[in-house]
Parts: sequence; structure tokens; C-alpha cells
Amino acid sequence: MFYSAYTLPNNIRIIHHYENSPIVYCGFAVGVGSRNENEEQHGLAHFTEHMFFKGTKKRKSWHILNRLETVGGALDAYTTKEETFVYSAIPTTYYERAVELLSDILFNSQFPQHEIDKEVDVIIDEIQSYNDTPSELIFDNFDTLLFGDSELGHNILGNEQQLKTYTNNDFIAFLQQNYSSDKIVFFTSGQIDFNKVIKLANKFLNKENRNSLIKRNAPKNYTPQTIKTQRDTYQTHCIIGNRGYELNNPKRLSLFLLNNILGGPSMNSMLNLSIREKNGLAYTIESEIASYSDCGSFTIYFGCDHKNSDRCISLCKKELKKLCEQPISEKKLQHYKRQTIGQLMIASQNRENVALSMARSFLHLNTFYDLNDTSQEINKITSSQLQEVANEIFNEQQLSYLLFY
Repeated sequence: MFYSAYTLPNNIRIIHHYENSPIVYCGFAVGVGSRNENEEQHGLAHFTEHMFFKGTKKRKSWHILNRLETVGGALDAYTTKEETFVYSAIPTTYYERAVELLSDILFNSQFPQHEIDKEVDVIIDEIQSYNDTPSELIFDNFDTLLFGDSELGHNILGNEQQLKTYTNNDFIAFLQQNYSSDKIVFFTSGQIDFNKVIKLANKFLNKENRNSLIKRNAPKNYTPQTIKTQRDTYQTHCIIGNRGYELNNPKRLSLFLLNNILGGPSMNSMLNLSIREKNGLAYTIESEIASYSDCGSFTIYFGCDHKNSDRCISLCKKELKKLCEQPISEKKLQHYKRQTIGQLMIASQNRENVALSMARSFLHLNTFYDLNDTSQEINKITSSQLQEVANEIFNEQQLSYLLFY
């Protein structure tokens, strides 16, 4: 996929993918997430994302929400451990309207106290809903197990008591500390001439050039643990996992392929065939990887009847051991590669996800590897490389276990 890139005088980066479509996706990827919070700021990155829609110097909340909706567009935002995204989908005709609004939101939000007081109740409802869903909550708890008391180990949503204490000054201070121009990428994907993208970026994004002096701290050394927590759930929820690879690690793509073989979305994954199809022990069984700027994670999750949890764990360990000890035959490896590349091709049809992935990659790596690049690299992976990665990440001595029962 061909893309164009440009850097404004204030160091805000622009990335653009021209695509023949009547709908354009555009927005900001900012390298600020829950990992940027100190002890007095838990939940503030996510809260800030909510507050971007609550008023600017020239707009009230109602005007923000209606600016794009009235022409058929949509606004959205989300916060992760390391990023905040604020973006829109809009008919191409109204592209300038979207750029102006998004810039106003990011650079001119006012954080009125009465809106803060209202929105905190919304986020508390979000937290309570999350706490009522053990299959989601367990992933946050496992992050704490993996990354300890580092910023990566903290819950993105924060806690109810602390959220109630935040004032207008807290939001302004958080932005001044973290939202610097070197952490901002503006992205566009659609039928827009790149010269127009640059022209509008210079018009609306030509803000102060400011670099952040705050540096992230890498998580401390990891010690495997087994933790069992009684939560009176109908099922046992379990995560088995380990630290993984960072975004720019050359072994990350091998782990991606290996994870797809083990417990990816296909019904013929090793874990699904073993635990669900062959033994009928669980409805949901999957594995995932997450990569951050300087570390990562690997997890297996399943939910099962309480009496089956030990059996499920034993079967998971059996499949992991198999990948560590038995090289994948060349015939099977080619099959797995075709399957993975095919899944990526299908995923590439979701334009919104591709635009967001492009922005995230450019934010952290200053480049973007498209489907063709990724497919070529996958086809170069050897069975011995997969076995090497398996022995690093699936090593039984390095696995942690977290159970809700």
C-alpha cells in the first residue's frame, strides 16, 4: 500500500493513503495512554479522551457532536496503554470540516468542571460494567501480574475514588505534560489529494512546536506467578501467559504466526481443536499477543466449567510443549502461512482498522508495513525460527497463571 508522509514545521507528522472511496477516515494518533500517568493521575488519559467531546474555546458539547453527524459523518475515540485516538469517518465532500473539528477538539478543549462532574459518573458506570464481566476484567488483572506496579500494569479506566477528585487543572496539566507535537500523528485515508491534506494541516495544525521531556520507564524484571481468586463466577476463567516482544523486535512476526497457529481466530487452531472440538471442555479458547514500544505480552484465555479447569490447563501446556519440541513440517508451515496471509487479506478490507493500524505504526515506528510487505516477511519465516520463538515465549518455567473461580 503506497502512502505519503510529511512533517510540519512543528514536528507533527502527517501520513496519507490515497484510496478511491467516497468516505474518508482521518484523525489523530497521539502517543499518550495510561502508561503516561503518574500515581496521582490514574485513569486520566482515558478521562481526557472522554472530555475532548465536552467543549472547546468556541464550541459546546452539543455543537461538537452535531458538527459531523448532521452531514452523515461519525466521531470516535479510544485510549490504550500507549495511545489515544480521536478520529472521524466522513463523506469526502466534508473533509475540511472534519479536519477543523478534530483540530479544535485536540488543541482547544476547555474541560469545564460541570462536564467533568457529569462525565465521571459515565466512566464509573463503564468501570462497573467492566467489573461485572470477568472474561474482560481478567486481562487487566493479568497485565498487573505481568508488569507489576509499572504504568503498564495499571487499569486504563482508573478507580472510582480517584476519578471523583479530578478538576479542570488536572486535565490541563496532563495535556501540558504529555500532549507534545512530537507525539502527534495526523492520518488520512481516502480520495483526497495529498497537497490538500498538507494545506489543511498547515492551516489547522500549525501549533506550537513542543517536545515532551517525560520518558517512559520500562517494566521491571518479570517473575512468573500463579494466582487464584475466588469471585463466585459460574465458570472458571483462566489466563496463561508470559512477557512477549516489543513492536520493533524482529521476532515479533514469527510470534504473530505462531500465535495464529496455536490459538488464533480460525476454528482449526491447535487449542480450539484440542480443547473445544476434541474434548468439548470450553466454548471460548484463544491466544493473543500484544506489543508495546519496549515490551509485550502473550496470553491464552479460556472459560470452562469449574471441574474442567485443571484438564484445560493440562491440554494447553501439552500444545505449548508440542510447539517447543516438535518442528513444524514444511507442508504444514506452508498451509499455516497461506491461512494467516488470507486472514490478513480479509482484515485489510476493513478500511477503518487499516487506517488506524497505519497511524499506530507510523506513530511508533515512523513507517508502515502493508499487506504485501507483511506477506513477504511471513513467507520467509522458517520452522526453526518458530521453534526458537516457542522455546522463548512458551517456556513452561516462564508461564504465569491467573484464575477466577
